Amino acid sequence: MVTRPPIRLLWGHSALTVALTADADAPVCLTRIEPTDVSRAHADGGSEGDGTRRSGQPLVEVLIAGEGHPWSGPRQVGTTLGARLRYVGHHVETARDWVRIEVEQVDDQAGLQVLTVIRSPRDVPAIQAHTSVRAVGAEPVTLHAVSSLATGAFRPGSGADGIDVYWAENDWLAESRWQRQPLRRRRLPDVDLATHGQRPRGALVMAGHGSWSSGEYLPMGALLDTDTGRAWAFQVEHNGAWRWEVGERLDGVYLAVTGPGDRDHQWRRTLNPGEGFTSVPVGLAIGDAGLESAVAALTAYRRAIVRPHPDRTALPVVFNDFMNTLRGDPTTERLLPLIDAAGSAGAEYFCIDAGWYAEDGAWWDSVGAWEPSRTRFPGGLAEVIDRVRAAGMRPGLWLEPEVVGVRSPLADSLPPDAFFQRDGRRQVENGRYHLDLRHPAAVAHLDATVDRLVSEFGIDYFKLDYNVNPGPGTDVRAESPGAGLLEHNRAHLRWLEGVLDRHPGLVLENCGSGGMRMDYALLARLQLQSTSDQENPLRYPPIAASAPMAVLPEQSASWAYPQPEMSDEEIAFTLVTGMLGRLYLSGHLNRMAADQLALVREGVQAHQAIRGLLARAVPFWPLGLPGWEDGWIALGLRAGGENVLAVWRRPGADAGVDLPMPHLRGVDAEIDVRYPTRLGAWSAEWDAAAGVLRLVGGPAPAARILRLRSPG
Repeated sequence: MVTRPPIRLLWGHSALTVALTADADAPVCLTRIEPTDVSRAHADGGSEGDGTRRSGQPLVEVLIAGEGHPWSGPRQVGTTLGARLRYVGHHVETARDWVRIEVEQVDDQAGLQVLTVIRSPRDVPAIQAHTSVRAVGAEPVTLHAVSSLATGAFRPGSGADGIDVYWAENDWLAESRWQRQPLRRRRLPDVDLATHGQRPRGALVMAGHGSWSSGEYLPMGALLDTDTGRAWAFQVEHNGAWRWEVGERLDGVYLAVTGPGDRDHQWRRTLNPGEGFTSVPVGLAIGDAGLESAVAALTAYRRAIVRPHPDRTALPVVFNDFMNTLRGDPTTERLLPLIDAAGSAGAEYFCIDAGWYAEDGAWWDSVGAWEPSRTRFPGGLAEVIDRVRAAGMRPGLWLEPEVVGVRSPLADSLPPDAFFQRDGRRQVENGRYHLDLRHPAAVAHLDATVDRLVSEFGIDYFKLDYNVNPGPGTDVRAESPGAGLLEHNRAHLRWLEGVLDRHPGLVLENCGSGGMRMDYALLARLQLQSTSDQENPLRYPPIAASAPMAVLPEQSASWAYPQPEMSDEEIAFTLVTGMLGRLYLSGHLNRMAADQLALVREGVQAHQAIRGLLARAVPFWPLGLPGWEDGWIALGLRAGGENVLAVWRRPGADAGVDLPMPHLRGVDAEIDVRYPTRLGAWSAEWDAAAGVLRLVGGPAPAARILRLRSPG
């Protein structure tokens, strides 16, 4: 074997330094990632010139049939093949908005060429990475797992002491429940590695299964060095199965992120000579001032990867008739007065939710044809759509495109292999078959549906829901269910891109029983995200306040569903829940008294006055990320010298609360209540020296939108 010399690469831009290294006859490692100007790193003598300890965690880990790990355990790092990879070369590209590096490695024994692609938006301390592998030998190679990114650039040589991990548990009606623990308390106890002299076996593993990418956990996490304040926030940009793990090596902590694999997701892929495979993308952002600084970098990175669309700046208010209102039972008679009231309140889009296609009430297992009901709309759906426009709004419809009910005539008219199957039988989940978007007939059906509804009714908005998880996948035209699911996931993304290419002004909402499919494979393409199906307004604030960890503020749609039986404070409470994101209205506005509707209208106008901030702002949490049972909850958005706060006081909370805002310490900030302005005043005192806003609220439940501005 030819001995390969060591390499030292520094790469990045004005806000990012990345070091890639490989010792002689060792794989490439990402040993350093910092929010610093790479030109200064070069000026200081290059990578690792000061003798800093480096992690030996390989940049790429690959599991293949016939080879596993030299040291067994639940980890997917320390792979035999990953350790054999050797540097071949690299290529750097520089464009106006992005910089990019490609690093090529090879494993001669298995006959695999491996290409790592890392790119970064200029002036943002964040990277996106993926791995491509190609069989270059004479024999097929069966992949069991391919990492998208693996690195030990987390205080190398210091172990897990002083590093905290963040992860978010996610469930229907209880999304975005963030947790924080020291790594030593969460799966990585101190086992005295120095004495043993061997790497541990364990790791903290989080995984998403099936096609609900956030059905158990959000596909993201974060690490925080509590001694220095440096933080790393990362996300898996995939609309299907994924895995991330954090563990400890003899030389420090590592992170490894993958898409589907054999162990967790029944994914395998055989590459014949000349064939290749590309992993799912992963994003990683870095900040030097605690978790919020890394989230700010991740927020800027997300804005760099989203598809351009007029909605990104317009941010219209949407009224949807479902939540706590018509609940999937729309008719002309019920909709017309609701449309008038929504228009009067200031809504700009009106979305008719589920049921518009059903001739009876039992529509769940008969969906799929997406033809308007004749019994619900005696004068035709066009009559209702025309009323939406007459009220000054643009029309929208609910669709669940990827499913076909078992009673739908479409179930027999499409080819059998246009549906997910296992072991020769079509899969049924909750009364639905699942379309396989690798099949041209399935895509043609969905294209024809969207194009027809846009052409016939002038639909400007679709709420795309997704209420089933078909499990590991389909084995039709796939060597494993996980491989079938991954290719379907990617076909789904191509279909969405095709829809928007044909209809560039169409607004598409992402919904998966609320927030069960919340990821930046979809959100890089779609315009807004439903955060939850939570029906209790008192339970919603921690979901809405946590949402900017996972979703851009300008994409984050939380329900505000005021009702005529609510008190004025309760109406304001539910309005505030939606106001620091995409205000997403529902509720029986048509039954409200004039003063109640005026309170709703005031909330809509207050949101419209501040929504220009959404697409520029970064989030902050004066009380920390909210707990599910917290009494006081606060979310802030800031851009330049402007800070807007949503503050909720839930029943049982103390009368007052202190909101630390260290970024405003020493500033004589001006405070004003943006909403509601005509209800009982809260006491608000700004302590500039401490950077603390002291609030005393009225009787709970109550909520306020506050603005703090630096003079001038």
